[in-house]
Amino acid sequence: MAEAVETLTGQVQPPLPDVEAERAAADRISMATQWQLMWWRFRKHRGAMVAAVIIIFFYTIVLFADFFAYSPPAQSDAQLSLLPPQPIFFFDEGEFRPYVLGLSGKRDPKTFKRVYQPDPEKKMELALFAEGYPYKLWGLFETNRHLIGVKEGKAEEGIFLMGTDIQGRDVFSRLMLATRTSLTIGLVGVALSLFLGILLGGLSGLYGGWLDSIIQRIIEIVRSIPTIPLWMALAAGMPSQWPITRIYFFITLIIALIGWTTMARVVRGRFLSLRQEDFVTAAELAGASQLRIIFRHMVPSFLSHIIAATSLALPAMIIAETSLSFLGLGLRAPAVSWGVLLQQASNIQAVAITPWLLYPAIPVIIAVLAFNFLGDGLRDAADPYG
Repeated sequence: MAEAVETLTGQVQPPLPDVEAERAAADRISMATQWQLMWWRFRKHRGAMVAAVIIIFFYTIVLFADFFAYSPPAQSDAQLSLLPPQPIFFFDEGEFRPYVLGLSGKRDPKTFKRVYQPDPEKKMELALFAEGYPYKLWGLFETNRHLIGVKEGKAEEGIFLMGTDIQGRDVFSRLMLATRTSLTIGLVGVALSLFLGILLGGLSGLYGGWLDSIIQRIIEIVRSIPTIPLWMALAAGMPSQWPITRIYFFITLIIALIGWTTMARVVRGRFLSLRQEDFVTAAELAGASQLRIIFRHMVPSFLSHIIAATSLALPAMIIAETSLSFLGLGLRAPAVSWGVLLQQASNIQAVAITPWLLYPAIPVIIAVLAFNFLGDGLRDAADPYG
């Protein structure tokens, strides 16, 4: 490496550039694939990197929601209604021994209601990977291990880290299950809208003519209808006796049918510019089908832009599901999602007296911001030569 030298006048001359190092860096860039260039540029976006870590954490919860929860989401106890969040004490008599205080109940002489208060004499020591209620991991493996629990007794009877709701159900455990529901609906909805957008937008841009006109008119009609009335009309078609799984898939379909139009417009514009390229003509002359030309030849040429657009579409899907469920038009109890949990905090009295019922709004905000930062980073990285 070249070093700084001192001239005869006493001034320090900056080091000469290392020609070999610059040449090696230029060769490395010129020989790198598009994905490598995207990754190198994406790493420089600190906000996007932090957002990626947050999103990975969220989807870790999605994969292991029952493991992170310590209480059955449907278990309720009217006597434990609206308990405030329970603090964790990490040191006991100078030793690191995490514990929570047990609850002691007594009858209120005015309301004759049983009231529970923390009892300093009852220390419930916490344990990692403790046994709890049984569940099936990913629907396949039966287990009863949870991230935290109590060494003696049942966790659902003594731990309330985020308090309880009006029916005495643990908010933290329900929030873990709600995270899985809301994020998977957003992910599946984006996947369906991505498929519809690429297929219809690709056909519109590749064929043109009357097919292009029909698809564009459909897009304009869907985009011209106000979103909330459209949601209400589609959700009103769901029979109230439907099971939770069917409502889940119907809500996902509703979100996908509304969200495909933006992607279709983007894909159509790209296809209009690509359909005259030589590689498309060569594929047509080779006898490739139109679907193969779309998904095998044309889509990979701007796949990075699709990934960026998808990451920016995910927060819109999450907000859509949360809004539908909050308004009572989407998932309903006993289903658990962020919107369903926020229904109990829909009035001023609940916000003023029991503010912990608003905790489900925190992951909504964090997830939406993280996806937006990630989308910005991917959008910048998608054009590594820009």
